[in-house]
Amino acid sequence: MNINERNQNFIDRDKLYALIEGETPTKDELQVILKKASKMKGLSLEDVAVLLRTEDKNDIRAIMDVAHQVKEEIYGKRLVLFAPVYTGNVCVNNCVYCAFRRDNKQIVRKVLSMDEIENEARILLRDGHKRLLLICGESPRNDINYICDAIKRVYSVKEGKGEVRRINVELAPMSVEDFKRLKQEHIGTYVCFQETYDPILYQEYHGTNSPKSDFENRLLVMDRAMEGGIDDVGLGVLFGLADYRYEILALMEHANHLERAYGCGPHTVSFPRIEPAEGAPLPEHIPHKVSDEDFKKIIAIIRLALPYTGIILSTRENDEMRTELFNFGISQISAGSRTNPGAYSDDAELSGSQFSLGDHRSLEEVIGSMIDAGFIPSFCTGCYRKGRVGHDFMDLAKPGLIKQYCLPNAMFSFKEYLYDYASEETRKKGLKLIQSMLQDVPQSAHKNKIEKELEVIEEGQRDRFF
Repeated sequence: MNINERNQNFIDRDKLYALIEGETPTKDELQVILKKASKMKGLSLEDVAVLLRTEDKNDIRAIMDVAHQVKEEIYGKRLVLFAPVYTGNVCVNNCVYCAFRRDNKQIVRKVLSMDEIENEARILLRDGHKRLLLICGESPRNDINYICDAIKRVYSVKEGKGEVRRINVELAPMSVEDFKRLKQEHIGTYVCFQETYDPILYQEYHGTNSPKSDFENRLLVMDRAMEGGIDDVGLGVLFGLADYRYEILALMEHANHLERAYGCGPHTVSFPRIEPAEGAPLPEHIPHKVSDEDFKKIIAIIRLALPYTGIILSTRENDEMRTELFNFGISQISAGSRTNPGAYSDDAELSGSQFSLGDHRSLEEVIGSMIDAGFIPSFCTGCYRKGRVGHDFMDLAKPGLIKQYCLPNAMFSFKEYLYDYASEETRKKGLKLIQSMLQDVPQSAHKNKIEKELEVIEEGQRDRFF
């Protein structure tokens, strides 16, 4: 680790734009990089720049094929599920792409009370969720005291056989001292989107008279989070604000910065595309729109560049796109999501949503589709609760050892869901999938242990994990 690199701006705008303007790679150059990627050790910034310059459809298919191989080797058929809980849409910022922007008069504003937050959690628990993401607009009404109280309340909720086992948070930048408080509440991953890494365009989209207008303060928030003791952090960009090739290279620089400065890169990365948002002007004329084909290429390249980092896909994308991307890099998805405060409790959706959804299916409908495609839904939180986070997680992930925990824990948490929440049809399909995956596990003491754990879950025991 190089502590001298901490809290230092790592974005060289001119350098990154220069990298995307190079020559289209030859077949031989592409094969050299793909062979390197297949070893699952990641790629350099220059390698990623070359892949981003690929335009031939057959070459892009080759990138996606290797991404599929890497994804299968590391994650197999496991996909982690979660749901966002929006605690408020009041915001002091004025982002031109977001419905929560302070100048928007078209939406009803709301900040949930602790009782309302608890009710949202109860409803999601009744559906079968175990992992939640708390998210809100930036406002004094959503300060660190409010957030800590909300986390405590959600963790305290018991509903039938269910309880929330892990809360991740997506919050505005804060101080090291506030991160220390957040750490004490036993969060999972702290997420904060840079939105765009282009400092000039960033200023254009965020103005000069709000907390979010400070580009560098947001850029270095993960440094403060790690200094405050947060083990896992999640990076993200909003595609459509700048050239996607620049954004990917900048995100790579961010991951490399964290690796050099703190010895541990991001736990997750997120890549939503701009969607329509009520009262937000930018989505009507997206300046750097990303096509479906480019989006697929992006996901594949990131899987090769950051093989052990979780890639999150939200319900902004439609069900067909989401299912296809499961094969090329996605490892976590939201399901049954709503993006306005109180929406799970209030079908009328009186409060404004942050953006439009592409996937409106329920959690069980998403799970049914995943089963049909051969993927096993996972509600596992074993690594968090066993202390396999941050450096410890990466020490297991990079040599490929984390796999011995991921599939069994996915099967355990999924079997719980099937018996406690699923319809008869989904239960039958899901149990058949678990049995099929169990048959692929080599005969050993480890397999015997997995079989015994699955038996005790069927007998009524819960919360089993390695």
